[in-house]
Amino acid sequence: MPRQVRSNPLALAVLVTLYERPMHPYEVAQTLRQRAKQESVRLNYGSLYAVVEALEKRGFITARETVREGRRPERTIYEITDEGSREMIDWMTELIGVPAKEYPQFMAGLSFLAALTPEDALQALRTRAEGVAFKLAAIRGGMKAAADYGLPRLFALEGEYEEQQLTTELHFVNTLVKEIESGDLDGIEMWRGFHTEGTIPLGGVMFTQNPE
Repeated sequence: MPRQVRSNPLALAVLVTLYERPMHPYEVAQTLRQRAKQESVRLNYGSLYAVVEALEKRGFITARETVREGRRPERTIYEITDEGSREMIDWMTELIGVPAKEYPQFMAGLSFLAALTPEDALQALRTRAEGVAFKLAAIRGGMKAAADYGLPRLFALEGEYEEQQLTTELHFVNTLVKEIESGDLDGIEMWRGFHTEGTIPLGGVMFTQNPE
């Protein structure tokens, strides 16, 4: 599959779901939602049908039959092809085995943190810490409910991974807040001076603020 298509996790989700058994697109979407996969894959019906069409054009899935239930519109049931199964396995192996450079928005914000005053940065970081803590509590609650329901850990690994990421992020943000509050952050006096002088280094380049 071309690299630009492999970058769409929804295409992988469709392949994996059809690898389980033939389904029509609406059933694929319902299955993914019932399993809370929308938490790890962006899912909407418009994109799903476009992905199904693209996968069919590439020979990874094929229409098996068209059915009608009662007065409902006809629905086309798709199944994965042998080529689609090989593509799915190759794609999964690459995703799990090969670390890829990602560009989280928070990392982008941290790289330009000096554009804010230390006081404004503190406020933003405190707000983020509150949001992360809230999200972390929700994820842990969901994980406990799934475990109590008897869901094997195998089917909740993405939640566990996110919980670990958020735990690490919360520790990082809280530590950074304390270092800014105490003045222990290396370079904080220089940071304050940048805003006093109106010149801020962004990515190693001196940036002069526009006059008020």
